[in-house]
Amino acid sequence: MNHIEQFYSPNFELVKRKKKIIKFLVFHYTGMKNELSALKRLSSINSKVSCHYFIKKNGVVVNLVPDLYISWHAGVSFWKNLKKINKYSIGIEIHNPGHQFGYKRFNKKQINSIINLSLKLAKKYNLKDSHFLGHSDISPDRKKDPGENFPWELLAKYSIGIWPCLNKKLLKKYRLIEVNILEKKKFLIYLSKIGYFFKKNNIKSISYAVKAFQRRFRPKLINGKIDLECLEIAKNLVKSGFN
Repeated sequence: MNHIEQFYSPNFELVKRKKKIIKFLVFHYTGMKNELSALKRLSSINSKVSCHYFIKKNGVVVNLVPDLYISWHAGVSFWKNLKKINKYSIGIEIHNPGHQFGYKRFNKKQINSIINLSLKLAKKYNLKDSHFLGHSDISPDRKKDPGENFPWELLAKYSIGIWPCLNKKLLKKYRLIEVNILEKKKFLIYLSKIGYFFKKNNIKSISYAVKAFQRRFRPKLINGKIDLECLEIAKNLVKSGFN
């Protein structure tokens, strides 16, 4: 990421926010067939969507909305005790066709730009490593992006997000091992502490949140079912400071 290109989007709140209100970086994929269509949508006054930064397939970073203005990237969203996450975040869209059009892995140039841009913004706004989120984290009932191919494990090595510190071979042995009612309750407590929002006693809402958790922290199997592997990961994340 040598420089940042400028491309204006009119889709943002006109009132400037204070620097200290920015607490999160939220990653998205565009979910569109090509870059031009994505940029047109993010800059069309009729679409009512935007982001602060757009990362092209070749790694070039485009700035659409200045940081101190609220862009419209998150929609209906929740994290911990906060709602309307647009107010507190910077949105980064990364070109990828998404699940609808043949979901791909993010390429090396994109990943390098994600790392460089994230580190720059983290330093500028004093962001914690637990304050890097995916769209599916804050809107689990609506969104899947940036998806299970997003390199969270790699990014965590740069303090961009947190990754569970557990023995992978041992952890895999816990996969699909059923949990009892008490363990399920413990997992949901951990899930809430991490930041995920779900409606208690609502099976569908819980399933969406579990899938979002798995998509990020256990991407090899996304089934919405709580097993012992999920429990161990969630417990480790809470101990590691993801709370």
